[in-house]
Amino acid sequence: MPLRVPAQRPSASRDAQPPVGETAAAFDVPPTVRIRPGTQTVSLAVLATIGVVFALEWAQLFVITLLLGLLFAYTLNPLVVWLEQIRIPRALGSTVVMAGVVCALTLGAYSLRGQFQTILDQVPGGVSKVSAGLASVHKGETSTMQKVQTAASEIEKATSQAAGIDSTPRRPATRVVIDTPGFKLGDFLLANSVGAVGLIGQAAMVLFLTFFLLLSGDTYKRKLVRLAGPTLANRKITVRILDDINASVQRYMSMLLATNVLVALLTWLALRLIGLENAGAWAVAAGLLHVIPYFGPAVTAAAIGMAAFMQFDTLSMALLPAGASLAVATFVGTFVTTWMTGRIARMNTAAVFVSLLFWAWLWGIWGMLLSIPITVILKVVAQHVEQLEPVAELLGE
Repeated sequence: MPLRVPAQRPSASRDAQPPVGETAAAFDVPPTVRIRPGTQTVSLAVLATIGVVFALEWAQLFVITLLLGLLFAYTLNPLVVWLEQIRIPRALGSTVVMAGVVCALTLGAYSLRGQFQTILDQVPGGVSKVSAGLASVHKGETSTMQKVQTAASEIEKATSQAAGIDSTPRRPATRVVIDTPGFKLGDFLLANSVGAVGLIGQAAMVLFLTFFLLLSGDTYKRKLVRLAGPTLANRKITVRILDDINASVQRYMSMLLATNVLVALLTWLALRLIGLENAGAWAVAAGLLHVIPYFGPAVTAAAIGMAAFMQFDTLSMALLPAGASLAVATFVGTFVTTWMTGRIARMNTAAVFVSLLFWAWLWGIWGMLLSIPITVILKVVAQHVEQLEPVAELLGE
């Protein structure tokens, strides 16, 4: 009788292995995607950057007020420190400095009030004169276009007669004119008055913030040093960063003040030689608007050109003072400001211009005004932080 040998069962380890020829998909094994650590870091950095940009845009009013207060506090702090050195308490010195700044601004505006009032009184007549000039130019263009259309019709008629084609004029097509609402002066004045009230309120907040920062002195500097950590190396790096930021911002603000005064002085001399009325007021406006790169000098030149056209009533005499103002701003901005900025921050021009475009896109006019100080602070911080060395390399010369 033949013996039957029972079949051996495969072990559990053999059952777990898939048969030859079958894929892992048959066993519902999900595919695995491995991400390198470097890729994760870059992705997190991109997401963090996008989040910071949206946060800066959302908190625009608060951040701009804070930055302006910090810049003015850095600028005025040497005066307060000097008063402390001659045994004047910091609270009294801060009050004296802020009162002096406010009084200087008030007296400057009061001394030029007559010239600014004259300019404002001339605005309605200037607008009417410019509108009449534009209407005459438009009328001349219309007559020229009519002559061209008449000549084209004659040529078409002669060609049609030569070819034996009926040249009966066709019925003109119906024109649809969309009536758009006109300009309303009341709405314009209301919008500007609301904007002016907001600007005055923001200026008051900046003054109060500057005063309180001057009162605090080195309090926040000591707090940041404590927050840097218990190690002596981290505290030294923090102190060095704060000192470099302080020195860079003070040098930049001093340079800005010197270049703006130079622009105002040269513009006043040029306008006085040309014979433009209210040259002092226009020079002050040129100096104040020069703090806004590119946009400020362009607005100043356009306004001066309109005032010259109102006074001299000729296009050549309108272009002369406008060109002189633009030439002064270009000379100071290209040679003096660029040279001094390079000496202060040692940044390349392309990086400065890209920073200007970014902050102008984010905050508009305020972004153009604050772009260079923000870039200077960012470069100082990047020079002392190892993880930000690529940023310092991109911003440097």
